[in-house]
Formats: sequence, structure tokens, C-alpha cells
Amino acid sequence: AGAMLGALRRSWDAYKYRFVPWLALNLRRKRRTLRYVPESSQDKIISDEDVFQTLLKIFKALFINDLSRQAHILALLPEIKCEYLELLTVEQKQSKLNSCSHQSQDVFSPEEVLFNTLGFNISRDRSSLVSAGTGVFVTKGFVPKGTVVSMYPGTVYRKHEPIFFQSLGNPFIFRCIDGVLIDGNDKGLSRSVYRSCSRRDQIGPFQMSDESWLTAALQNPLAVGQYVNNCSHEKAANVCYQEFDVPGYFPVELKQYLPNIVYSHDIESHPRCVVLVALRDIKRGEELFSNYYTVVS
Repeated sequence: AGAMLGALRRSWDAYKYRFVPWLALNLRRKRRTLRYVPESSQDKIISDEDVFQTLLKIFKALFINDLSRQAHILALLPEIKCEYLELLTVEQKQSKLNSCSHQSQDVFSPEEVLFNTLGFNISRDRSSLVSAGTGVFVTKGFVPKGTVVSMYPGTVYRKHEPIFFQSLGNPFIFRCIDGVLIDGNDKGLSRSVYRSCSRRDQIGPFQMSDESWLTAALQNPLAVGQYVNNCSHEKAANVCYQEFDVPGYFPVELKQYLPNIVYSHDIESHPRCVVLVALRDIKRGEELFSNYYTVVS
């Protein structure tokens, strides 16, 4: 009985931040964990262009690192093939300086690519907070203030779209300022919905999203933002959520690394992403903490 009660308590501790009545009763007590946004248009720690350039940089590095698997895509996009081959030449020269053995093209893991490109690694591990479950830590390198440090993966739902059954007991529902919801649960019905939508939108060899965040073998090592825990009086927030609509000119060959997919395929819109941006310099070994509560004044 004690073990069962303990399990229920841990589940509630994880879920209560998404439970509306609990939020209504506790917002006033949690003023230090609130994030105030004067207007939804001002929900920007860094510019959209900075977010775009960061994603472009890391996604291009991941693409080049795995170029041997991109042959079908390059065959259909000959105009970009030369560009990537030129970048690969630069990458190979750099790798020869950093490694004694360059036996094959795909020598780096995605985590190594992240470190070589942005200067840090992050990974999931047991949180430093009691009963918080899994958390996200900087495991290598250094994260400067204003850096995109993670992404919140999942299926994107608009206000009118059905998410009731997916939301039951689900601690990974993220609400954007405009009411758009992102389901970052990698298990159960949420997992099945994401995979179905992702495969629905695939066009030949072009994947419009990344499914690997549903597994332990991440293709995009930033896609662990759903496991970042809420800040507390003892653990202040060091990252903040920022919404980002992927522009129409985002390179089609790099969409395979976007860990978000829209639920409805019949609506023309820019895919929504949520990134986590460092509020201060974050050192190796530190856990990431964010604000679950966003209040639009």
C-alpha cells in the first residue's frame, strides 16, 4: 500500500503542473516561478532569426555527418549537392585535426556533432529534485546565455483539435501562448499519433519530421526539452521556452531533424516549434530548469 501511494504521489507531482484547478489555486503562491509576458508577440528571449540560424547550423552539421544516408535526397536536389560536398570537405579537414583516425564519413555520434557545432552536450538523467523523475543536464561543454539549448518535441494541436484522450494522465502537454498545444509524450497513444502523422506527411525520401525522439537513439540530440523540470524556490529557472514558427523557406532536406509534426494535414501553416533558450551561462553538470507557468499580461 505504501509503495502504491508513493507511486501515485510521484505521478501527481509530475502531472499537477498541467492540471488547471491546481494551477488556479497555486499560481499566487508560485510567483517566483511565473514568467510574465507583456504581449504574446514579446515572447522572445532571442530573435527568430537567431533561432533559425542555430537550427540551420546544427541540422546542417547532422546532415553532413550522415551524408552517406542522404543519397536519395541529394539525387533529387542536385542544386544543393555541391554545397554540401563543399561543406563536407571543410568538415573532413577539421576532423583530421581533431582525430587521428578518420576511417569513414559518419565518424561522429549526434551528441558529438552537437558538441563540435554548438560547444555543449545535454542528456536525460535522474533529476536533482526529489520526486521529479527524469531531468535534463548539461553533460559536456558550456552553454552561453541566449543559446538555444534544447527543443520541445511532439505533435502540434490547434485549439479546436481533439487531444482529450492523449491528455489523460499526460504530464508532457505544453500550452503555447496562443493556445496551441504540443504533446511531448513519447509513449502510448501520443507516440502512435506522432508516428502516424509523421509518416502521413513524408514525401518520397523527404521526411517532414524526426521520429527518433520517440526512441533512445536520438537523431536530433536537442529533442529532450519535454523532460526539463519546473523551477522552484531552491532551483531557479536557467532556461525559458520560446515559440518559433518554422518559415516556409526552411530547407526541405533538413526537416528530417524537426521533432514536431502538425496533427491536421489539411491546414496550410508554418509548423510550430518550441525551443528552450539559456537565461544565463550554464556550466557542465548543471540541470536545466524552466518556467511551466507563462502569464500574458
